[in-house]
Amino acid sequence: MLALLIKEFRTFFSSLTGYLILSVYLVATGLFVWVFPGSTNPLDTGYANLDVLFGMSPWIYLFLIPAVCMRLFVDEKKQGTIELVYTRPLKEVDIVMAKYFAALLVISVSLLFCLIYYFSIYYLGNPVGSIDSGAFWGSFIGLFLLAAVYIAIGVFSSSVTDNQIVAFLLALILCFLFYTGFDYLADLIIFQNIQSDIYNLGIQEHYKSISRGVVDSRDLVYFTSVIVAFLLITKTVLKSRKW
Repeated sequence: MLALLIKEFRTFFSSLTGYLILSVYLVATGLFVWVFPGSTNPLDTGYANLDVLFGMSPWIYLFLIPAVCMRLFVDEKKQGTIELVYTRPLKEVDIVMAKYFAALLVISVSLLFCLIYYFSIYYLGNPVGSIDSGAFWGSFIGLFLLAAVYIAIGVFSSSVTDNQIVAFLLALILCFLFYTGFDYLADLIIFQNIQSDIYNLGIQEHYKSISRGVVDSRDLVYFTSVIVAFLLITKTVLKSRKW
């Protein structure tokens, strides 16, 4: 499993894929934090916060993560190497976890660059350190968990098709539905009586909760449950190829 994980991680950075992902994320977030004027730009408002970073990152990852994950199983199927992987002493769950953690490592590298923004705002503040560190670290953890869910969805999407574009679109749609789709559903009149329950089915409600700086066990259980559910479904999809 470790060998497959390392192989997948190296694959990302042996081509332009990994570097392109990091570049797109850094350029996009950098523009929103430092360049684009408005009420969310710390230099314009004079407030030491990074609300815009954590507000835009889920939408940026909505496109980047499906692009990262779309090739995970599709390439194996196209090249015929998936059968070779099955001949190794690996269970389906080992293959799924290796693919999942390889993608998670790539995205984690991009997340580490968020620390640059934190320390920049930290030292630009007057007085130094006036940034709300609790809210930042809560949002940072929330963004990591959100990315972890997106990746689980992306791994699943890649396992059910032989076409990268289909895998990308399926992951994009599912990530969008889980992030904000339940919010739109809850706003319908027919669901007024169970509105809060439907909100809690979506990622955004739990992401906002953690972003306040309080890591609630209910939020952790939600993210973990969604990740495990999609990985188990992916394992079942792979196992079904042997039937």
